[in-house]
Amino acid sequence: MAQVKANDIRRGMVVVIEGVNFVVMDFLHHTPGNLRAMVQTKLKSLKNGSTIEKRFRSADTLEVPYVETKEFQYLYSQGDEHVFMDMETYDQFPLNSDILGTSLKFVVPNTKVMVKYIDDKPVSVEIPASMEYVITDTAPELKGATATNQYKEAICENGLTIQVPPFMKIGDKVKVDTRTGEYLERVK
Repeated sequence: MAQVKANDIRRGMVVVIEGVNFVVMDFLHHTPGNLRAMVQTKLKSLKNGSTIEKRFRSADTLEVPYVETKEFQYLYSQGDEHVFMDMETYDQFPLNSDILGTSLKFVVPNTKVMVKYIDDKPVSVEIPASMEYVITDTAPELKGATATNQYKEAICENGLTIQVPPFMKIGDKVKVDTRTGEYLERVK
């Protein structure tokens, strides 16, 4: 088994805690004032499906089991099933929302993702660290506005709601950090 630092934990990663495999459903890096940095995680047990929250110091190391990874492409969703295509064989496979977790709100058709397998069973999906979306709805653009600390709400093509600078308008393309859900930059 490999080792990984708590700071390197990502959504969709599989870690071993007390001999049980857990999928990282969500995480947050937290530095409280003058104390040491911590990583707050939400983990789902692959053994019984229960969810726990656990905090790690940033210097802690965690075991990572051998996980087979395959590249898939997201095609479409129908109810609780989300259809993906294996990029090597072009076979289509449905995955349920439990495996996708919070990653589902970031994927759009044709997004390439990495599906992780343990013992030939899909356990999680890892999406790119940032993705680009077109803004479909937002307040009108403010003429002469520059990037300030005043943001406005915008809705992207996949339904994701983010905060963007006031100069952004409908039809603009933005880059979003999929780990935090925050606006990164305008895409030309």
